[in-house]
Amino acid sequence: MKFDLKLTDPKSKARAGVITTDHGEIETPIFMPVGTVGTVKGVHQTELKNEINPDIILGNTYHLFLRPKTSILEQAGGLHKFMNWDRNILTDSGGYQVYSLSSNRKINEEGVKFKSHIDGSTHFFTPENVMEIQRQIGADIIMAFDECTPYPCDYNYAKRSMHMTHRWLDRCINHLEKLPFKYGYEQTFFPIVQGSTYKDLRKQSAEYIANSGAQGNAIGGLSVGEPAEEMYAMTEIVTAILPEDKPRYLMGVGTPINILENIALGIDMFDCVMPTRNARNGMLFTAHGTMNMKNKKWENDFSQIDEMGITFVDTLYSKAYLRHLFAANEMLGKQIATIHNLGFYLWLTREARKHILAGDFREWKDKMVIQMDKRL
Repeated sequence: MKFDLKLTDPKSKARAGVITTDHGEIETPIFMPVGTVGTVKGVHQTELKNEINPDIILGNTYHLFLRPKTSILEQAGGLHKFMNWDRNILTDSGGYQVYSLSSNRKINEEGVKFKSHIDGSTHFFTPENVMEIQRQIGADIIMAFDECTPYPCDYNYAKRSMHMTHRWLDRCINHLEKLPFKYGYEQTFFPIVQGSTYKDLRKQSAEYIANSGAQGNAIGGLSVGEPAEEMYAMTEIVTAILPEDKPRYLMGVGTPINILENIALGIDMFDCVMPTRNARNGMLFTAHGTMNMKNKKWENDFSQIDEMGITFVDTLYSKAYLRHLFAANEMLGKQIATIHNLGFYLWLTREARKHILAGDFREWKDKMVIQMDKRL
């Protein structure tokens, strides 16, 4: 992987860059649609590629390990071939899913024992076998195995967890050196900064991760319930320490406003289930605020879904039609909303990039934050 930092905004820490892997270029800042089990929910690959047009999407190690199982993916030639996707893929390591399974898992120094949410079967993740699983999946960017702490989190627990995550990181790196690439292209490894919302822990963790010498770095353990101000404070501490010449990925974030504010703090990569999950519940994001398409106010509004026409569905369908689809519980309504929301998130990060390069990002960002913080 190669990262070219093109420009840093003089009035903020916002950056425009290009990540290059064996599956193509990724212009940053970038939002990565979440394709948990080898599919971005509600969107087939043709629409994803031709209409939403992301340079990179996500897969999930925990879910793909359980279903369809990595043995199937290996027989298929990796996740790219299995799902017919010839652009970049990033896989997270399963640490967040382990966190979310708090009643069905046990953590110790060796790894994590957990029960499948599908059939209750018992499995064990270690830093070593998670690296092996991600080699089998074949993503272009793979993540270290970490523990994601909850919010709020006791200081001593957060400290112990952070140090264990660092020890796990060393084990990941050591084991990766023994594992050849499987499918004829390289994989890039990102470690993950932890430390909950404690400034001294975040500083320690960022320094440890920066010294690991990885080609890119991630920030985990945020967007887990903490106030946005704390998220921004932790991000600012960490981005001041992580190397400037390597991409920075803020995991699981967030709302459109969260994304813009974190771009201003020097983040390059984002992912979140919010655009797709909210879409399935009728919530649309736009440059002028959010719309609940289940509301009666849209019943006889025959204007196009989004006046900006960011995606093809915005101009094909009216608000009244989309509201009708949700009222009738038709699957098409969820599909249209999903395409719109993903298209909007990609538009937002690409517009941010344009304004960084043009030199007026800060002014544009401040205006957009005010506009988007409305209910229409």
